[in-house]
Amino acid sequence: QVQLVESGGGLVQTGGSLRLSCAASGRTVSGYGMGWFRQAPGKAREFVARFSSIGGSGYADSVKGRFTISRDNVKNMLYLQMNNLKPEDTAGYYCATARTYSVTRHARDYEYWGQGTQVTVSS
Repeated sequence: QVQLVESGGGLVQTGGSLRLSCAASGRTVSGYGMGWFRQAPGKAREFVARFSSIGGSGYADSVKGRFTISRDNVKNMLYLQMNNLKPEDTAGYYCATARTYSVTRHARDYEYWGQGTQVTVSS
């Protein structure tokens, strides 16, 4: 059984930083593509960052240069370092694992999802 558990969310001021973590079990983060998505109230879930099992990464334009996705294969963890946070980054953040080694920006290509962690950025 695959489980993803996010942590690290919280309340931070504009310009601050947070690091989100995603603990994976039942599937290795090194063997499958992994991604982060976010969803704000009243809005659709949107792609944030992705990491393929062979090491390639990609980001949404809105977070490029501020967010960094990484993984620890030994701990089987996925991370999202978020710097220079803005109020528009406020959302629930979700970790997801893809069906194969590669990943896209589309939520439909992800198979398992965590329950999310809330990030709130105050102005």
